[in-house]
Amino acid sequence: MFIIGELINGMYEHIGKAIKERDKSVIQKCALEQVWAGSDALDINCGPASKKPIEDMPWLVETVQEVTDKPLVLDSSKPQVIAAGLAAAKNKLIINSTTAEQGKIDVLLPLAKQYDAKLIGLTISAKGIPQNKEQRLELAAAIVAACSEYEFPIENLYLDPIVLPVNVAQAQMKDILDSINEFKIISEPPPKTIVGLSNVSQGACSRSLINRTFLVMAAAYGLDAAILDPLDKELMDALISAELVLNKQIYCDSYLEAYRKK
Repeated sequence: MFIIGELINGMYEHIGKAIKERDKSVIQKCALEQVWAGSDALDINCGPASKKPIEDMPWLVETVQEVTDKPLVLDSSKPQVIAAGLAAAKNKLIINSTTAEQGKIDVLLPLAKQYDAKLIGLTISAKGIPQNKEQRLELAAAIVAACSEYEFPIENLYLDPIVLPVNVAQAQMKDILDSINEFKIISEPPPKTIVGLSNVSQGACSRSLINRTFLVMAAAYGLDAAILDPLDKELMDALISAELVLNKQIYCDSYLEAYRKK
């Protein structure tokens, strides 16, 4: 599975403070720790408290690029902030994210093509978050159709079914898992699938346990990528074990050591 480290986010107090004070050492330490823990890419988010995100995003991009060539996932709800990060980037890129709203698609798909970036598509419309599998599939199909219209490679698209907190949306969990599987039959080649894992345990007790249980189940449903905390060792070990059971890794008695990325 493609692992995207979630920890360079201004919503965390120490990251937000580092962004405000332009303290590169804190950001670079966080980046390297996630890479050493097994991240294949790093999500970069200025956070809701950022007063100047159009300036903060390029600074974050440049700061992280000084210490790693891992792909960068530019995370913002504002297309102008994404555009500022794209202009500063040298690493491979993923845009996080568009929704199914035509206004966002018409801005972000051309940017993704211009910068040869991959794109995360959230199954959200102007009406909000879907309430069942059918609505998720409808929005996913609309995003795939828009990619085809813009001649954007479907294999560079990640679809997100929108994971909701289990403590308020328990009845939707099975639909979300089914959507991961059924997104793959929307087109040929199929789009990839992704989740923001920490959402499933938001506001709940035993967050790490809920996160790793959902991740293992999602892996069995064919999940391709997840935005998560790679420093959660039990979470990462559960994923390695799940991929072993799914015959994606070769067994040996020391398989955790063998497949844990250094």
